[in-house]
Amino acid sequence: MKILVVGPSWVGDMVMAQSLFISIKRQQPDACIDVLAPNWSRPIIERMPEVNAALALPFDHGDVDLKARKAFGLSLQSAGYDQAILLPNSLKSALIPFWAKIPKRTGWRGEMRYILLNDLRPLNKEEYPLMIQRFVALAYPEGRALPQALPYPSLDIDIATRQQAITKYQLPVQSERKVLALCPGAEFGESKRWPSDKFAKLAGKRIDQGWQVWLFGSANDEAVVGDILERLSEGQQAHCFNLAGKTSLAEAVDLLSLADAVVSNDSGLMHIAAALDRPLVVPYGSTSPDFTPPLSDKVKVERIDLECSPCFERQCPLGHGDCMKKLRCEQIDTALGVLLHEQANQGSDN
Repeated sequence: MKILVVGPSWVGDMVMAQSLFISIKRQQPDACIDVLAPNWSRPIIERMPEVNAALALPFDHGDVDLKARKAFGLSLQSAGYDQAILLPNSLKSALIPFWAKIPKRTGWRGEMRYILLNDLRPLNKEEYPLMIQRFVALAYPEGRALPQALPYPSLDIDIATRQQAITKYQLPVQSERKVLALCPGAEFGESKRWPSDKFAKLAGKRIDQGWQVWLFGSANDEAVVGDILERLSEGQQAHCFNLAGKTSLAEAVDLLSLADAVVSNDSGLMHIAAALDRPLVVPYGSTSPDFTPPLSDKVKVERIDLECSPCFERQCPLGHGDCMKKLRCEQIDTALGVLLHEQANQGSDN
């Protein structure tokens, strides 16, 4: 079987898509899986051993351009795909597999795709409440019960490029200080961000206890990370390393694998940390782990119970942001301590 998977457009969703790839391989070990997705996702896809090739989708997000999509679909006809599996539910995502004349085109019902897909399935959201379940279900015939334990994403690391990144950013990996990775950004919006002053308090506390802190994020997070750094003393700043907006996505993946612990907002980096099997604490406020939780056994989810939370809005509709602002640094730090203690006990048992 040669399978083309049309991948999602968000970092976290692409990480979770690996559960589908693993499920395909468990049923068909000889299956050849290619993934069609935005070019930014290549560093993630290339760290998934189940995938044969990452094909760059030559369109911007939201760009329809029917003529170009048809031409691209026609160009794929010679690849000889037996099946296409579509993870997005959009109409435009179904056009390329249709024009590529892939015999079996599998996906969930949505946006009037009746003609474009011939293995079109109605989605029972109560049966599949998690995104990972909805992804994995497409690896099985319609109606087949899913395994009770679904495979978690597990990203490979490129040791050579990781060492290059260590040298490039002058990171003291040989230090006796353990590495706490902080991911204070969130592309979705401000409502998903635990406040920078609380991240700074946590960073300072752990540095004073003998840790070092690595700050991760995109160029959009530079201001937040800058605020965290400004709140630290000069002595604390000596053990804090700002990587936000500097690393490539590939470098971020490789460097995160070195973290002894991670504290991250609900974001793409959260899912990457989980797929790297790093001890992970996640503050939740406006969103919920009930649909796209971090997929790992080394996770602590922290939140406070408010009537207005989760609201799933980019900005707090009430203007106060209490679901994050009232989530105290001590709660996150305690969860981190409990998680690390549990991991230490498991290590001693083994």
